[in-house]
Amino acid sequence: MKKILSLILAIIMVFGLAACGTEPQNTDSSIPQNSEVTYADANVYVLSGPTGIGAANLKSKADKKETAVNYNVTVVAKPDEVVAKISNGEADIAAIATNLAAKLYNKTNGGISILAVNTLGVLNVVTPEGVEVTSLADLKGKKVYTTGQGSNPEYIINYLFEKNGIKKDTDLTLEFKAEGTELLTVWANDPTAVIIAPQPVATTLTVQNPKAKIAIDLTDEWEKLGDGSALMMGCVVVRNEYLKENKATVDKFMEEYKASVEAANKDIDGTAALCETYGIVAKAAIAKKAIPNCNLCFISGNEMKTKLSGYLNVLFNADKTAVGGKLPEDGFYYEG
Repeated sequence: MKKILSLILAIIMVFGLAACGTEPQNTDSSIPQNSEVTYADANVYVLSGPTGIGAANLKSKADKKETAVNYNVTVVAKPDEVVAKISNGEADIAAIATNLAAKLYNKTNGGISILAVNTLGVLNVVTPEGVEVTSLADLKGKKVYTTGQGSNPEYIINYLFEKNGIKKDTDLTLEFKAEGTELLTVWANDPTAVIIAPQPVATTLTVQNPKAKIAIDLTDEWEKLGDGSALMMGCVVVRNEYLKENKATVDKFMEEYKASVEAANKDIDGTAALCETYGIVAKAAIAKKAIPNCNLCFISGNEMKTKLSGYLNVLFNADKTAVGGKLPEDGFYYEG
């Protein structure tokens, strides 16, 4: 009897130990195991105008605490302000002109990276009533006013004229104004002139003069060249010190910023209202008409590198100082 009881106890102990050793475990790989990511705060500076439009919806969501990252988005009017904020570390991420990004890269000895292009070309050929222009060749023999002498607009225009067989010194008369806003009064003195204006000035011209029209988008003219590059005028950059410590935050920014740009292209009315609210564009009515002509985009990775490097090379060949004295190295382009 004792032997039988001992055997029963032994069996119970074996099964008890087995039960302890085979307690069900959570093996479902789809359930995150302590995988919650903590994002750092991000100070984002954007320039007013087309370069800043893509951030309007991001700022709105951030202000309402609807973003994964806590963004402090500041809109400024002058590029020098952004340069100062990036240089002293106050800005972590910024939306600026692509050539300014190249300058900053060189100035900071590789201290920033470009995350994505957010704006293609924003230069348009605008014609008054009675003046028909359907191609750049149609500008021959005309008086053309523009802005940006000694900077990107002039280099872009010269490049496209050259590629289209237009001699700017003999085929037409090209006159520069000091400020884009000066183009708004050109037709008061020269009603048949053609104007090459940046957005939102180009749109403002058509609002002030309902019979005027945007005849040519220089982004399209660049695309026709078929050389693999693109007219890319705006971008978002990040300080590399911030990137090194907060890669997950930067990648989440890329995701949320891309959604903001997509929202700008889809919800034009809502974005235009935000642009006025945040001072990105002075009036919502102007922003509403300008946004479709601003070529807002989100281009990153290899496509960005290929197309943007070609554009920067054009600027470099026109004036080395336009990109900070030398072309950026491969490390300039963020690959994720």
